[in-house]
Parts: sequence; structure tokens; C-alpha cells
Amino acid sequence: MKSKALFLILLIFLMSIPVVNAEDALDWYTKGQYALTTGNYADALTYYNNALALDSKYGAALSGKAVALNGLLQYADAVSAADQALALKPSDENALNARAYGLFMLGQYAEAVTAYDAFVAVQTGRADAYCNQGYSYKMLNNSASALISYDKCTSIDPGNVDGWNQEGLILMDLGRYQDALAAYDKATQITIKNAEIWNNKGLAYAALGKYQDALQCFNKALGIKPDFPEALKNKNSIYGKFEVTNITGTITPTVTVSRIGTLFTIVTPSPLPSQITPAEPATEIVTGTTEPVAPKTTYAPLSPFITLAAVAAVCGFLIATDRTRK
Repeated sequence: MKSKALFLILLIFLMSIPVVNAEDALDWYTKGQYALTTGNYADALTYYNNALALDSKYGAALSGKAVALNGLLQYADAVSAADQALALKPSDENALNARAYGLFMLGQYAEAVTAYDAFVAVQTGRADAYCNQGYSYKMLNNSASALISYDKCTSIDPGNVDGWNQEGLILMDLGRYQDALAAYDKATQITIKNAEIWNNKGLAYAALGKYQDALQCFNKALGIKPDFPEALKNKNSIYGKFEVTNITGTITPTVTVSRIGTLFTIVTPSPLPSQITPAEPATEIVTGTTEPVAPKTTYAPLSPFITLAAVAAVCGFLIATDRTRK
């Protein structure tokens, strides 16, 4: 009787232990998804591993694991988990994205470009994917393809500041400085507190020879980030370049007003030298008096005929006088 009672107690105890089934793996996966959305990557990884311990072919748990590993900066393991998930389901969007991002962060840019092509083929409208692909192209020195990817990035997300900044850099690499300025204008319309963008915009202005505008941009960059070495170096190198030293086509000086911050500076170019003409004779300059000086009168010497006539007249006068006395 006692043995039967013990058997019944043991049977009841065993029946109270939950049976592990696929639904339990789903529970672990669900917990992993919640932890992932809250940025708790370590717990998410634990939950996904628990789900995979119950079902090693759980593809969604594998792709979730890849995302969690990327969040933990374990990029090589993330790529491996993503590959396992894609072996089960080649169109798994999360696995495709996790794989492309892992390759991108590992600096395997050629593979990342291809991986992002595969990702955007199944999920359109991802600006971050195009921006990462654009940067990968840039690191591969393929500026033309990089510009295409960045154009797609900023078209999908016009508020993507980094996208506009990177697009500006690519355009400068291509020598399209005016277009680069347009990209930086878009970026500064979104935010005016990014020192790097102001510095890059200044470089675009400098490349176009607009040194005063460039100086304004460098000053704005330093106003945001006073210890920004690149902006300080660029500012120092730009001094003097915006001064006009020669104007062709006119000998009339023109005045150019430039505004640097709240300081106005005026640059007056020197007139062009005119054609050299022979110098006129110098005239004496009399100093030391304010009284007018009377002009001097000069006489020419007497001619011989006038002299003889005068002597004859005198002699005739003397003879006539002597006869009168007699």
C-alpha cells in the first residue's frame, strides 16, 4: 500500500513538469525579439540561444541572433549566424541585412556591396542600406557608384544629414564643387550644429575660389567645435587668399565689401599701371614765402648801328654848341 502511494506521488510529480515543445522555443524567440527592440543585446542573444537549443533549425531565431551579435560588435559571428539563417531561408530580410552590416563593419566592402544588393532586392525603402553601400563604394574608390547609392539614400530619407554630407564629399571627389555646395546646403538646412559639415562646405567654397564664404564656414565650424584641428588649419590657410591683388579689364579701382561673421572688411584693389609716357621737365618749386615775387625785366644788348648813330648825334650836338658860343 505504501509503495502504491509513493508511485502515485512520483507520477503526479512527473506529470507536473512541463513538456518542452516548439511552442517553448517560440516563447524564447519572443523574449529575444523584445530584448532586441529595447537594445538589450546580451539578453536577446541568450534567449535566441535558448530557442535554438530547442530547435536548431529555427531560422528566425538564427537571424535574430545575427542581429544581436552585431549589436554586441561580434561581426564575424553575426555573419556566420546570418549565413546559417539564409541557408534555411534565402529571402530572410533580417538575415540579409545582418549579414550585409556585419561585412560592412568588418571592412569587407566588396562583399558588403554585393550583400546590400541582395538585401535591397527583397526590401526596398531602406535609406541606411543605400548609405552603407555608398560608403562601401567610396572605400573601393568607386565614386560614380557611391554617388548613385547616396542619391537613393537621400531620396528615401531627405532628412539624413550624414547622407547629404557624404554625398557632398563624393561630389567633391568628382570635382563637382557647386553640386557639393547644394548637398551641404541641404545638410545645414537640417542642422546648423555639425562642425564637420561646415568644414566640408568651406572646402567646397575654397575650391571654387570663394574664400570669404569659405572663411565664414570655417569660423562656424570652430564656433561649434573650437578644438577642431582641420577647421583651424583650413582657416589659417585661407587667410590672404581672398584679397584682390590684380583686376584686369579696367584701370578704375573697384571696392569689394566682404562680410566675415559680424566684421566687415573692405578690399580696394590697386589700379592697373597705365602706359608710361616721357616725363615733363621739372619746374623749380619755391618754398618759404607766401608773397608774390615780382617778375624780372631783362634787356638785350645794343646793336653797332644804334651805337654809331648815338655817337654821331652827340658829336653833332657838341659842334653846334661850340659854334653858338663863338
